[in-house]
Amino acid sequence: MSMESFPPLMFAGLIVIMLIGFPVAFSLAALGLACGFFAVSQGWFPPEFMSALPQNVFGILSNDLLLAIPFFTLMGSLLEKCGLAEDMLDSMGQLFGPVRGGLGYSVIIVGFILGAITGTVAGQVIAMAMISLPVMMRYGYNMRYATGVLAASGTITQLVPPSLVLVVLADQLGRSVGDMYKGAWGPSILQVLIFALYTFVLSRVKPDHVPGVPKEARTLQGWALWKKCLRGIVPSAVLIFAVLGSMGGLPGINTAICTPTEAGAMGAVGAFILAGLHKRLNWPLIKDTMLGTMRITAMVVFILIGSRTFSLVFQGVEGGRWIEHMLSDLPGGQIGFLIVVNLFIFFLAFFLDFFEIAFIILPLLGPVAEKMGIDLVWFGVMLCVNMQTSFMHPPFGFALFYLRGISDTLFKNGSIPKKVLSSDIYMGSIPWVFMQLILVAIVIFFPQTVTVFLDKEKAVDLNQASELLQQMGGHDKPADMSSDDASKLFAPEPAASGASAPADDDDAVRRALEDAAKK
Repeated sequence: MSMESFPPLMFAGLIVIMLIGFPVAFSLAALGLACGFFAVSQGWFPPEFMSALPQNVFGILSNDLLLAIPFFTLMGSLLEKCGLAEDMLDSMGQLFGPVRGGLGYSVIIVGFILGAITGTVAGQVIAMAMISLPVMMRYGYNMRYATGVLAASGTITQLVPPSLVLVVLADQLGRSVGDMYKGAWGPSILQVLIFALYTFVLSRVKPDHVPGVPKEARTLQGWALWKKCLRGIVPSAVLIFAVLGSMGGLPGINTAICTPTEAGAMGAVGAFILAGLHKRLNWPLIKDTMLGTMRITAMVVFILIGSRTFSLVFQGVEGGRWIEHMLSDLPGGQIGFLIVVNLFIFFLAFFLDFFEIAFIILPLLGPVAEKMGIDLVWFGVMLCVNMQTSFMHPPFGFALFYLRGISDTLFKNGSIPKKVLSSDIYMGSIPWVFMQLILVAIVIFFPQTVTVFLDKEKAVDLNQASELLQQMGGHDKPADMSSDDASKLFAPEPAASGASAPADDDDAVRRALEDAAKK
């Protein structure tokens, strides 16, 4: 066997072990070690090459950016368990209730708001289903629409900042978390509008599927209703804007005063304060939240260690070059590459969750995308939109499993009058998966949906700077150039948050030009 034929076999082995069902982190590390020992025995790289593995593992554990994951998880889990979803769904349901499809609109809007707060699909789907599914069934909503909107509105949490997925994508692609958050705002808003448009069209085509709530069922009206809505939304919005704004994750904010880890810690403290304001902060809640945060963080770290073991050996046998040649030679250039990558991620999402895709597949695709001149922030947000579907795929979508479980519980305790069929859950998810794929296509063909909120940085043209310096050799500026022109010519626009400082050469050229202009 030659080394050239080994990377495809490693990649095929990766697909096989992921389909077996054994925990991916451990099976991936085992595959990487086995392939590494085989490569050493074949003389493809020396045994000392594997000594880099412990350093890689300690590098993962000392990565400050990954510290943001437990903080954001703690914040989301605490807010999800303190009853915030219940308050917002109840008030929003009464606010939009008179309109046909009103309960659907309220689920979509609350799903978007909770997506910016909780960041956990499981908790969001379960909380919204427990509250809204009995109400939707009571007022005659079509079962497939009801299950579909609940599952889809729960999965949008993966795209809405401050999503954990975006933190992981920023780390793997080497980009600013703040920039990744800014890029995700456009697709997030578009996703909500697409879902709302579908509900509106359905209310006109099949009004009996999404009827309005009768007047006698609405217990709050006027200022009392608005007060309850604002009581749930305003404190949450203040917390999210404070967290995102402090790390430069909001459009129009060019300066980050906190790192993602510090912003996550601030958000966790804010979550404790909000839970206290709702009079639901107690020791069982704190203990449950801490345990859930610990499990998610441990899972992420072990998946990352397993993927780093595999990728070290894969790069050692020049697998990166094989991936690059295979993908860069596709017909259609960048568009062809993006279509193939998105199809690959879409089908891979049938079997893997977003953490596994981000840690295992993204390190293989990121370098190829960068060499093809693709903006990595846009690339990461596009893949995040695609990975939403991993929770909605029949029959393996986790959001559908959560909905299946909670609907059975609601039937057993008498909250809903009849059992929800699996066929209704699976068939109801299909239109929403198509809507998520429509958003993927929009992001591919209209990159402005991502880049519109990003700060543009003007690059310094060193060749032009050199010519001007030569013209100013005797401290004389060109006749047609004023001092202000010379100083403004190379003045950069504010850099995006988290962006690295300009190169030293650029600074030296700029300072020389400004000094010459003053003289």
